Amino acid sequence: MTSARRLPGLFVTGTDTGIGKSVASAALLHALRAGGARAVGMKPVASGCEPGPDGWRNEDALLLQAASDPRPRYEDVNPYALPQPLAPEIAAAEAGVEIALGPILAAHARLAAQADTVVVEGVGGWAAPVSAQLDQIDLVRALKLPVVLVVGLRLGAINHARLSARAIQADGAELIGWIANGIDPHMARADENFEILRRRLPAPCWGRLPHAAQPAPATLAGALRPVF
Repeated sequence: MTSARRLPGLFVTGTDTGIGKSVASAALLHALRAGGARAVGMKPVASGCEPGPDGWRNEDALLLQAASDPRPRYEDVNPYALPQPLAPEIAAAEAGVEIALGPILAAHARLAAQADTVVVEGVGGWAAPVSAQLDQIDLVRALKLPVVLVVGLRLGAINHARLSARAIQADGAELIGWIANGIDPHMARADENFEILRRRLPAPCWGRLPHAAQPAPATLAGALRPVF
């Protein structure tokens, strides 16, 4: 980290679903820890969970839990674990679950009590609803968090990234940085696209993650430079 300011939390969103928010969030946790912070991850709502001896578990939430130090309880990392791999609003309806802000805020408070920074990962892209009543901006406002945008480097990334940045700022959230993630190893002119994004996005780039078939967040952390 390049300044004395230490943020108590961050909200990580993306340009779309499937662009590596969880890997970027886990890498960010490792980078923050390398800078001396006690950092824990949180994915308040996760769909596409698998049953286990301790209940429903989500692969992305487990990734964040594993990247955290101290290691938090899974139930605090992921208060709403929904079985079906669908949009959260639909998955919650199928599970007969009503997603409410109260349990998320309570879990976040428990995480914040044991860490310097809580990295909260959202769902899908910025405009994807959290529930029938909640948008992601509602979480950001309630938790008082700045936003980091993960940009999946593939065809269309410039448009998606610029629209996402505009939407984040139009909603009144603070966009403090963005992370490029090389999700398409065959993307034409990836370097040129990245440079256009660096010039056009209204926040500093915190790093560029290379494509990896089996990404290791602890290793990828070296490519990130959070700028507070």
